[in-house]
Amino acid sequence: MTISTPLGPLSLLARVRHLLVAALCSAVAAATAGVALGQPAPTVAVAATAPRPIDLSRFEKDIVAFETADRAAPLPRDGILFVGSSIFRLWKDLGAHMAPLPVLNRAFGGSRTPEQLHFFDRVVLPYRPRIIVYYCGSNDVNAGETAEDIAWHYREFSERVRATLPGTRVYFASIIKAPQKRDRWDVVDRANALVQAYSATVADRGYLDINVALQDERGEPRMELYLSDQLHYLPPAYERLTATVRPVVEQAWREMTRP
Repeated sequence: MTISTPLGPLSLLARVRHLLVAALCSAVAAATAGVALGQPAPTVAVAATAPRPIDLSRFEKDIVAFETADRAAPLPRDGILFVGSSIFRLWKDLGAHMAPLPVLNRAFGGSRTPEQLHFFDRVVLPYRPRIIVYYCGSNDVNAGETAEDIAWHYREFSERVRATLPGTRVYFASIIKAPQKRDRWDVVDRANALVQAYSATVADRGYLDINVALQDERGEPRMELYLSDQLHYLPPAYERLTATVRPVVEQAWREMTRP
């Protein structure tokens, strides 16, 4: 598979990165379109306009608040860590919904996938989680990122976990097809497909399709679950998320803590 780009010559690092993404895209194309690996696959077009720039320091106060809370109480380690953006940050009843599982929520702001990488050493490593549940990418879609870049950043996150926390399981919760981003659902679908394909081939990685819990039988968003911004959720949506996420996490926890 080739990746076309109107952005001109690429640096060596960027060329290597695009080649690796292309290989992953080929695997997805083969899996979803019945194309045998090694045969020609469709070209993937990279967005013609650059995504919105990102200030990696904008959520520094949120991270400092986590660190302040950790100093005030024993550091929760070896449990289940939920990380990501506001969809998880606003899951106010996460502890109650997952009880008695030892969960900790460290999602922050309206974060994008580069910010999960930027703050990894401060938001993930201190807790040495056995299981990580990851939701991020929705804000990347809104910012104009390509599906390939979103999937690549998740893969970087996953491989950093492998390097620093070997044996930790990571579950990617699918990017939601919110009404607010209907005109970019194609990007959402492709990013989810890329991550699902990656997760299927890598040990200790899983994919959680949370869209099915939030859509009707026609695949349309259940509007009664959304706030007026048509992006974030009312409490009943989190009850539906619990029904999808908890059984998977609970089973993983039993397997990982079995004597």
